[in-house]
Formats: sequence, C-alpha cells, structure tokens
Amino acid sequence: MFLSGHIVWRASPLIHDFGFFKLTWYGLLFMSGFVIGAFILRRVFRAEQVNPDWVDRLTLYLIPATVLGARLGHCLFYDWAYFSRHPLEIFIAFPWAGLASHGATVGILLASWLFSRNYKFDYLWLLDRLAVVVAPGLAGIRLGNLLNSEIIGRETTVPWAFRFARYDQIHHLQTTIPTQLRHPTQLYEALFYLLLFGLSYGLWRQYQRQTPRGLLVGLFVTLLFSFRFLIEFLKENQVRFEDELPLNMGQLLSIPLVLAGIWILLRAGKQAGNPHGYAPRDLSWREDQQVRQGDLASSAERGNPA
Repeated sequence: MFLSGHIVWRASPLIHDFGFFKLTWYGLLFMSGFVIGAFILRRVFRAEQVNPDWVDRLTLYLIPATVLGARLGHCLFYDWAYFSRHPLEIFIAFPWAGLASHGATVGILLASWLFSRNYKFDYLWLLDRLAVVVAPGLAGIRLGNLLNSEIIGRETTVPWAFRFARYDQIHHLQTTIPTQLRHPTQLYEALFYLLLFGLSYGLWRQYQRQTPRGLLVGLFVTLLFSFRFLIEFLKENQVRFEDELPLNMGQLLSIPLVLAGIWILLRAGKQAGNPHGYAPRDLSWREDQQVRQGDLASSAERGNPA
C-alpha cells in the first residue's frame, strides 16, 4: 500500500502452510523459472532443428546443479566460518534457506559442460541458448526475495521507496528497518533481468543458427554481472564481514565473471572452422512430428466429411 509518498510492504512470504509442508512464494517462483525456461528453450531448439526432447534431459542436469551450487555458494562465500564447523547444516536447510546466485552460476556452467560432453553438444552453443532463457527465472527469484522482505536496499528518500513493515516479524529480529524507507533493489533487478531477456531473445531471433559462437553468453554474462556489481552499491551488505571490505562479496565475485564475459564476447564467432557452434540435429523427430500431424489432419477430415 501507498502511504505519505512511499510504499508500505506487508506481503507474506507464505502461500499456505500445510502443516507438513510450507508452500512459499520464493519456492514457487524459483521452480517456475525452470518451467518457463524449459518452455522457451524447447521453442529455440525446435526453431534450430534440434530435437526439443533434449531440453528435458538437460533440465535434469540443471535443476540439481543450480540448487546445489547456489547453496554451496552461500555457505562458502558468505558464512564459511559457521558452516565449516557445522557442515551437516549445509543440507538441513535445503533447498531455500541461504542461496547465492554466483554459486548457482558455477553450478549451471558445470552441469552444461557435463551435458555437452556426454551428448556431443558444442559447449558455447549450448550456453548461448541458455543465456536466452535464464533471465526470466532470475527475475522470478528477485520477486521471491521481495516477498521474503530480504536483500533489501539502503535507506533513501526517493518517492517509490519501500518500508518493509514485516521485516522483523519475518526474520525474527528486532531492528529499526520496519520504520525506514529503502530502495526496492529486488524490483530494480527483476526489471533489469526482463530487459536482458528481451535483448538476448531479440538477438537470437535475428541470428538463430547463424549466431556467432559465444555472442549471447558473452554479452549476457558481461551485462548481468556488470549490473550486479553496480546495484550492490544500493544494497545493504548481507553479512557483517562485508562491512570491513572495500567491495562486498557480490561485487568481488562479479568482477571475474565480467572479465570472462568480455573475453568470450571479444572472441565470439572467431573460432576457425566453427564460427557458430554445433548441436546434434536428428531430423527424424521432425519427420515423425509431420507424420503425426498428417494423421491427425486425415482423421479430422474423415470425421467431418464435406
């Protein structure tokens, strides 16, 4: 709700408590990213004459790698002093408590490499197509953070500032945050990720099978983590030790990824003999699909004579 030129945020992170299981907005939005991403990726594969059934197998690689990578990333980068003494707790709070996007990125890169090696896909070809579909999931995760009243921004006087009225209640703390006006950095990130999706999808539509190898993933990683580096200046630090650092952990982890993205971008499409990458193109699935469509059309004609 709006009050005195700012927004009072009272949303609950909980959809429903079933007793044995709590359905949260964050969990729903996290998993919806995989559903939306798989739907778009099937269309991408189909347009490039790659069997879309590969997407199902790829998703089985990506889901556990993303969740495990995000969890380990949080434990290693943000709270290793605690989890090094309590390693079992890394998995007790699985899968939604304490996740880090940089760890998820590493998980996705490793799972994609393993999938590419096992099924003869060009690694950068696959990453280029994944770069098209990842951003909507990232936007959903940031909306989940907003509903959790977490990863909040610094204090501000902008007219769209949020007052996170349920912060203490949700996080079982006693702070002054519920009385303060803060940047809704979760929304800033979600909107940027949707714009990044539009850019990535538009470039893929322009090039499709002629996409320079590495162009989409190089551009995606460069823009994503450059923005992540900058937006951190508007966020509160996540853990106390960051207060003693010149840059926070999110910024420090973003720098090598920005450099890697620029390096890939500068080399995009320049590999001799392989400027566009490659993927298995078994056209038999298209023939089977055309046969099924023909059978359905014939059946419809027989059932509806002129």
